[in-house]
Amino acid sequence: MVKKKIPLRKCSGCGEMKPKKELIRVVKAPDIKDDQGNVTQKGEVSLDLTGKKPGRGAYLCRSMKCFAAAKKAGRFQKAFSCNIPAEVFKVMEEELSEYE
Repeated sequence: MVKKKIPLRKCSGCGEMKPKKELIRVVKAPDIKDDQGNVTQKGEVSLDLTGKKPGRGAYLCRSMKCFAAAKKAGRFQKAFSCNIPAEVFKVMEEELSEYE
């Protein structure tokens, strides 16, 4: 019987490689553009607890410690190449504390 390969991802907070199912995905939704290709609405950053939302993703351990480390080091801004408002971090922190 062939062993199935387990996908690994790197946590944005602690930097450890872990199986994908043990991590939470943080996703930046795609920008919404008009017919001319101009951006009409920026994609929002949120937690993706199902791992199925479309967009650019970064991974995070299920701990507030890793979330705080990633936030402090600016790793989400670097991964998504955009500035993230403090309100978004507050919402993500509340969702993560409920999930933890």
